[in-house]
Amino acid sequence: MKLKLHVWRQSGPHAKGHIEEHLLDNVSPHSSFLEMMDQLNEELQSKGKEPVAFDSDCREGICGSCSMVINGRPHGPWKGTTTCQLHMRAFKDGDEIWIEPFRAKAFPVVKDLVVDRGAFDRIVQAGGYITVRTGSAPEANLTPIPKSDADTAFDAAACIGCGACVAVCKNASATLFLSAKVSHLAHVPQGEPERMKRVKSMVAQMDAETFGACTNTGDCTQVCPKEIGQNHINTLNREYLRAISFDNSNASANTGSAG
Repeated sequence: MKLKLHVWRQSGPHAKGHIEEHLLDNVSPHSSFLEMMDQLNEELQSKGKEPVAFDSDCREGICGSCSMVINGRPHGPWKGTTTCQLHMRAFKDGDEIWIEPFRAKAFPVVKDLVVDRGAFDRIVQAGGYITVRTGSAPEANLTPIPKSDADTAFDAAACIGCGACVAVCKNASATLFLSAKVSHLAHVPQGEPERMKRVKSMVAQMDAETFGACTNTGDCTQVCPKEIGQNHINTLNREYLRAISFDNSNASANTGSAG
């Protein structure tokens, strides 16, 4: 396959970026998108040019670090697929491919296609720990969980924190990511003790990281490589309202007793 690539190049966070064009020949349709990028970098290095910086780690659709916007869509044209699992047979000989970083104020560009997604780490850290008994692992069957709750928790736990939901949202909202993290622990007993404190802290941190508000357009679920559903956003909203209502009830009770 012969391809014309339009690749975003940016030397640093405060540098002005630009699109750089490259012609790439002999691309195997069986290679992955990142292998194609490796091929491009090998050619650039052979010509004494600087290779394109991009993130990758597991290359198995697990870590979520391979964040690229391909032809305007985070992770490319295949639904439920990370960039590293996207194969070049998704494209045709002679295609032009536009490759850009995830764009959001909370995801500053480090270099070329690499962005800093540390904001996600800080949101998770704001959620704190869960209270569990230390020592030997308890027998799983001693803590019965309804299958519907277990299935919902497992679905939410599938989130790999890649940031595609943020990249596609017109408001750069992290609501789908946050909802997966909150919903996961809200549906299992281990998350119960810190349940209300957790959701308030994580929402506050999300706002502090300058992510935008959710508009419920559903684009986030369409590009999520793990196909996290909007039902988790509903759970997040319920958990947050419950926590705020609990605080307001306590405040009213304390005011009444003081009077």
